[in-house]
Amino acid sequence: MAKHSVNPQYDVEEEVDTLEDIDQSCSLIVWNDEVNTFEWVIETLVEVCGHSEEQAEQCAMIIHTQGKYAVKHGDYDTLKPMCDQITDRGIGATIEVMSES
Repeated sequence: MAKHSVNPQYDVEEEVDTLEDIDQSCSLIVWNDEVNTFEWVIETLVEVCGHSEEQAEQCAMIIHTQGKYAVKHGDYDTLKPMCDQITDRGIGATIEVMSES
């Protein structure tokens, strides 16, 4: 908490929220399902995330075998529109904050 003197006779403590620089602290997670085809997921990763065809294929295979995969890392403001575009295509996606080690 930060101390601010409002009146010289009194000290007032005020709780202050601060935003820290969180670049590269989020992951865009794509989830496996039994509905979408490999081709659709691959096409989506290429178009939305800018992956190469090979990279998108590898991500799709990991998503299929592991149930989910972090297909992109970055700050929330960059990943949020990508997440929205992926979910708009009917593919499950979320943004997770990466824990700091």
